[in-house]
Amino acid sequence: MHPEAGPAPVGLGHDPDLQHRLGTFVGLVEKWNPSINLVSRDSLPLIWSRHIEDSLQLLDVLACEPRLWLDMGSGGGFPGAVVAIAARTRGLKTSFVLAESDQRKAAFLRTVSRETGAGFEVLASRIEDLAPQDADVVSARALAPLTVLCGYANRHLSDDGVAIFPKGQNAEREVAEARNVWQFDLTIEPSRTDPNAKLLVLRGLRRA
Repeated sequence: MHPEAGPAPVGLGHDPDLQHRLGTFVGLVEKWNPSINLVSRDSLPLIWSRHIEDSLQLLDVLACEPRLWLDMGSGGGFPGAVVAIAARTRGLKTSFVLAESDQRKAAFLRTVSRETGAGFEVLASRIEDLAPQDADVVSARALAPLTVLCGYANRHLSDDGVAIFPKGQNAEREVAEARNVWQFDLTIEPSRTDPNAKLLVLRGLRRA
């Protein structure tokens, strides 16, 4: 089931249900990838470590169970579909909405939701065109600079909502640029998959 040898990634633990569901997801990525380019061909053999484990860590940032989680620009399902699958296996009641403007990728995501039993909703729409979602959590991976992400998140977060954005080695520069336009309380979590990456956790997001 796994496309690469070795033990399961740390975030999978020994949960056979989670491994089975994510194995189904990986199989769908492999099937659809040649036609709609969900992940780069070079990174496909590393999908468990580079994409799945990298996505799973977002769920562990939170200390409480969100009511609604919005993932923006979900693409191949990272992090939104992976987090939704993990949440289901943990018995969380969180509702997940994945926003993806590409119709083919939206069709892929609906297939993932159905075949993994994750039960997330897919909105085939540009983020700017979505009605405000009033989400407890907003996430996005490799979508846009932090300043732009803050604008998207500000529209869709509840008053006490949290935004979680994985960022690479330019994270500090993006934070400094974003603070010219936005105010927020920032927590920086180290990435479990890349020593040069970080998870930016924003609370109290508002215009400067």
